[in-house]
Amino acid sequence: MDKTWNNKAWFMVLPVLLLVAFSAVIPLMTVVNYSVQDTFGNNEFFWAGTDWFTDVLESDRFWDALGRNLIFSLVILLIEVPLGILIALNMPKRGWGVPVCLVLMALPLLIPWNVVGTIWQVFGRVDIGLLGRTMNNLGFDYNYTQDAFDAWATIIVMDVWHWTSLVVLLCYAGLVSIPDAYYQAAKIDGASRWSVFRFIQLPKMKRVLLIAVLLRFMDSFMIYTEPFVVTGGGPGNSTTFLSIDLVKMAVGQFDLGPAAAMSIVYFLIILLLSWVFYTVMTQGDAERG
Repeated sequence: MDKTWNNKAWFMVLPVLLLVAFSAVIPLMTVVNYSVQDTFGNNEFFWAGTDWFTDVLESDRFWDALGRNLIFSLVILLIEVPLGILIALNMPKRGWGVPVCLVLMALPLLIPWNVVGTIWQVFGRVDIGLLGRTMNNLGFDYNYTQDAFDAWATIIVMDVWHWTSLVVLLCYAGLVSIPDAYYQAAKIDGASRWSVFRFIQLPKMKRVLLIAVLLRFMDSFMIYTEPFVVTGGGPGNSTTFLSIDLVKMAVGQFDLGPAAAMSIVYFLIILLLSWVFYTVMTQGDAERG
């Protein structure tokens, strides 16, 4: 019996496709156009080919910013993923404590990025900030505007405070979906707390952990607003990530061609690293399948 396909559903999807094309594809093509041309104003363009890409890839400025991005993302993942798992494991699974914990975990995620940066900018000031004054009163020479280590520590702690909740909520969703029969069987077998985590909880959280790692990697690798508000990329260039350097080049220096080329390279790096993360983390499932 032949099936009759109803293509009317495409009319419902069409507005979404048009919106995506307008908000993503068209700006991307504009960036590609700028990356292969040069302009001196008056809407006059001159063909540059791959010159801007060559300049970007041969620039120490680009590789230094990329290195800072990779280090920052690695540190963030090493802190937030284990910490998120630990918090999720200790959250209540039933009772009045569940909604309280969920609300508390969701609060940092509701704060806009620029507000988070402003909060920590004031919080870390040595003259009026609670963190800055407390650290100095305890004998620590803390000043995130003058010391690179303090600037890095402030940005990392700020990001951990802001985004660990996302990992917690995803891991908690994976934990509460585990049937009680698994825990009952583990109790009968006399399994230790570590064995329960290793053989029951961690495998059941694998897919949500994949989502958490991908989201946190992409967000941390593209971070801009928080460090820009807190440090402005300083002191010196110690916290100048690719996103900040890109904005400085495009807006501050108005070098549209190099900035467009850098943005495309930036995009391809994020795409490649996200694909590597996804491939590595799903390889075990493919082998078992």
